[in-house]
Amino acid sequence: MASEHAEVQVRPGAEGDLEALTDLYNHYVRETPLTFDTAVFTPKERRPWLLSHPEDGPYRLKVAVDADSQEILGYATSSPYRPKAAYATSVETTVYVAPHAGRRGIGTLLYEALFEALAEEDLHRAYAGIAQPNEASTRLHERFGFRYVGTYREVGRKFGRYWDVAWYEKELRGPRAVS
Repeated sequence: MASEHAEVQVRPGAEGDLEALTDLYNHYVRETPLTFDTAVFTPKERRPWLLSHPEDGPYRLKVAVDADSQEILGYATSSPYRPKAAYATSVETTVYVAPHAGRRGIGTLLYEALFEALAEEDLHRAYAGIAQPNEASTRLHERFGFRYVGTYREVGRKFGRYWDVAWYEKELRGPRAVS
């Protein structure tokens, strides 16, 4: 599998990635129900999101790039699950892969790097909400040990219809996590 991915590098996201990351996300805003944002973003509007994911700490941004062209092929993040203090040891994770880069294992590479980076953080659980249907995302999350915990029925409206979101959780074993 390593040779299959030799042309892809995963690294922390950087400010220079902002325009490409915004373009990638805007594809999903415009074309799919996989994000419930309904209006595209400018890079300036997305900058606070980028800056909320530093290279260290529990909220990370990992970017997959083509080793030759440096084109961004996808990204994964861990973000605050909810704003209240008691949720501080929980994160919500997500992966977006460029439409032309699907089925190349990029989501797997991104999650491997993300969860390796989070291993030393004081985190207890990761959560992922997957707009339905999305078999590829469901398979990816289950491969990483996420388990299904429930579905919010018709929780979001986009493209003139309602969409379900299935929720998954994964146990994290940070160094200070209590079992």
